[in-house]
Amino acid sequence: MSLLSHGRYRPSAQALEFLKYIGPGLLVTVGFIDPGNWGANVAAGAAYGYTLLWMVTLSTLMLIVLQHNSAHLGIASGLCLSEAATAHLPRWVSRAALSTAMLAAVATAMAELLGAAIALRMLFHIPLALGALLTLLFSCGMLVTNSYRKIEGWIMAFVSLIGISFVVELFLVDVAWGQAVRGWVTPAFPAGSVPIIMSVLGAVVMPHNLFLHSEVIQSRQWNREGDAVIARQLRFEFLDTLFSMGIGWAINSAMILLAAATFFARGVAVETLEVAQAMLSPIAGDLAAFVFALALLFSGLASSITAGMAGGSIFAGMSGEPYNVADRHSRVGVLITLAGGALAILFVTDPLRGLIGSQIALSVQLPITVFLQIYLTSSEKVMGRYANGRWDSVLLWGIGLVVAALNVLLLADFLQ
Repeated sequence: MSLLSHGRYRPSAQALEFLKYIGPGLLVTVGFIDPGNWGANVAAGAAYGYTLLWMVTLSTLMLIVLQHNSAHLGIASGLCLSEAATAHLPRWVSRAALSTAMLAAVATAMAELLGAAIALRMLFHIPLALGALLTLLFSCGMLVTNSYRKIEGWIMAFVSLIGISFVVELFLVDVAWGQAVRGWVTPAFPAGSVPIIMSVLGAVVMPHNLFLHSEVIQSRQWNREGDAVIARQLRFEFLDTLFSMGIGWAINSAMILLAAATFFARGVAVETLEVAQAMLSPIAGDLAAFVFALALLFSGLASSITAGMAGGSIFAGMSGEPYNVADRHSRVGVLITLAGGALAILFVTDPLRGLIGSQIALSVQLPITVFLQIYLTSSEKVMGRYANGRWDSVLLWGIGLVVAALNVLLLADFLQ
């Protein structure tokens, strides 16, 4: 059936067409429901109850704009963010910016591998180092042996299982929904909360995801089909991003809701994710504790794969190449990211603090990636007729400045 009828889309056909383009957004979504988010969100809910839910809302709104803009770059230019930076910036500028992005990808991989290792220790009492190694091997195996579309299917399955797990969890605890609704829309900065707020920001708006989205959105080669098709696919991409980020917002919120309803409500201090899981048993039952650990495992496995893809994309882009796991530069980028993350785990003495610290590191690098992206997507040389308009630029620069301001707050908090 044609998508057009007298110059207009038929609603049923358009809906079916949209279903074909769900996938890239969910691949990105798994990156911000990763173990780093678990550490940040559990800490936020356990220490401050429902009052920091607004940060998930704000971060997700910023994320929708930034991820759409990143995908916009991939569709319109046929380049990922790393390739575009290499092609259109002085070499020393692009190398400096992309090197910090690689470090952020390594910090991300550390959190993903550590989270899966923690889950394996919860479920099967596997030592942390061995659990990280098993996750590393699983992620590398998936990346080397599976095509992108197969990986996309696996990730969609993982996201579904994580979402179902949290639906089950919320049915097992008593959530104060009135406080939750106020928390979602009312900004608050309780004493001592700035590091947690920054870790939530770093856990939701993640630098590697901006690089990843601009890469994976090209899997269907939309940019090669002409202006009319590009314009249509940009609309479908935005719906995919909106849908996927909405799922991420719900799952991140559920993490804080669970921690607030169980730990904060009872004044229970949470030192590690394993303590959180253990404390769920007497509070919400053994099923809640098991589901918590299982969802964390799914999260760690899935996000380790996407972290490796992002690192491979960044490193390949530094050589002016697209991501292709069969290519040497992409494979080296994947190896640097995942092996570097695994090595960093050896220096982590407190897993929960390690997870939160990794998210703070991402938030510090984030302004570099955001301003790099805004510069490139505002350039007619890069984007042609699809360069950011005036109001798009105002919104994007506003988001960039908010991110930078929050980093100043974090620095001031550390210096006190």
